[in-house]
Amino acid sequence: MTAAAAQAAALFGRSWIFLRGITRLEDLPPAGPPEIAFAGRSNVGKSSLINAVTGQKGLARTSNTPGRTQELNLFIPEENQRRGDADIPQAVIVDMPGYGYAAAPKAKVDQWTRLVFEYLRGRPTLKRVFLLVDSRHGLRDRDLEVLKLLDRAAVSYQLVLTKADKPKSADVVRVLEETRTQVAKRPAAFPEIIVTSSSTNTGIEVLREAILAAVSS
Repeated sequence: MTAAAAQAAALFGRSWIFLRGITRLEDLPPAGPPEIAFAGRSNVGKSSLINAVTGQKGLARTSNTPGRTQELNLFIPEENQRRGDADIPQAVIVDMPGYGYAAAPKAKVDQWTRLVFEYLRGRPTLKRVFLLVDSRHGLRDRDLEVLKLLDRAAVSYQLVLTKADKPKSADVVRVLEETRTQVAKRPAAFPEIIVTSSSTNTGIEVLREAILAAVSS
């Protein structure tokens, strides 16, 4: 096992807990451990991926109803509250409201959008945004708009393809190459794209190590 894999195992081998849900920036806890955020379209599989990364099936709520996550939901290792051992990696995972859910009331969508991008622009402990993209569809127009916003905000982000067990392997490869082409010239984009499936655990270890690298930077 590499040193990075061992540290990632230490980070995600602990019990993770839900800290709080945030609907206003002023309710965020004081800046502390480094944060990474998961963003993506509604129904892209954010909650399932967070559960797979932390190894806790019921940590983040999953639903077949798009738009269920309506606030910034913060998750931390339980030990973050009890001790500050410098040898143990620490992190906060932020589950962001899904975007692009047209059936939600416009006022609610506008509220989510303001919350998300005020957080992205103003949180000093935010190390990286993992932008989730459904491997069956690739980047859509709304995703591309979000990429532009992340670039303008100078927020480091990395693309993660989800649900890679659903399409044929050749289709996943095609979407991966198309996505690479789309992000190649994006100034804030991290170059490596991670292919994942929360159902089969494909790419979960790679994603864990990417999170570790982000919070350790």
